[in-house]
Amino acid sequence: MRLAARLQDVKKEYALKGETVRALRGVSFEIPEGDYVAIMGASGSGKSTMLNLLGCLDKPTSGTIFLGDDDVTTLNDYRLSSIRASRIGFVFQSYNLIQQLTVLENIEVPLFYQGTVSRKSRQRCIELAEMVGLQDRLGHRPTQLSGGQQQRVAIARSLVNDPYFILADEPTGNLDSVTTEEILVLLDRLNGEGRTIILVTHESNVGARAKRIIWLKDGQMEKEVQNR
Repeated sequence: MRLAARLQDVKKEYALKGETVRALRGVSFEIPEGDYVAIMGASGSGKSTMLNLLGCLDKPTSGTIFLGDDDVTTLNDYRLSSIRASRIGFVFQSYNLIQQLTVLENIEVPLFYQGTVSRKSRQRCIELAEMVGLQDRLGHRPTQLSGGQQQRVAIARSLVNDPYFILADEPTGNLDSVTTEEILVLLDRLNGEGRTIILVTHESNVGARAKRIIWLKDGQMEKEVQNR
């Protein structure tokens, strides 16, 4: 069984106003390739810290994090930036699209950063747009799209580099209930096709779509729930 991610006794501490904040207190779990995991917990439970660590946006104080075969806790900032750009697909609550770019250009953004835009890669971006139902919106800009359509662009963009996993941070937080369901159906389909999805959410109906839920409480793994 290949693993998309593995955490071993991960701890994260911050200094805040002279006090030590223990955001994570020794968390360990594995995420096999093809899994669909929701990370849940109350405010202050450590969800955001976990998101930052899995996304290589921060390093743990101690412990080990493997993404695929890479021990990312040993990498310098340059290598971490490379891992973020090439091996992690990010989907954010606020979409994080570039307003001046078209749908197609937004999907291509990770390729711009790596200098790998080509005729072949552009065709792949067109195919990803078609996959998320935006084949007739390629020349539109974000302001011309609904919230759900913008999130579909973000999902297509997250797939362009064939990542270890999609890391989705409250991906339906800005959407109404109908559009939320549409986005969750899309994530279900991607997981059904073998994509690994890590979803950070506080919404129980969203977490219920995952195969399992990892509950955090006060920086520790409180429990794990198998949904299916």
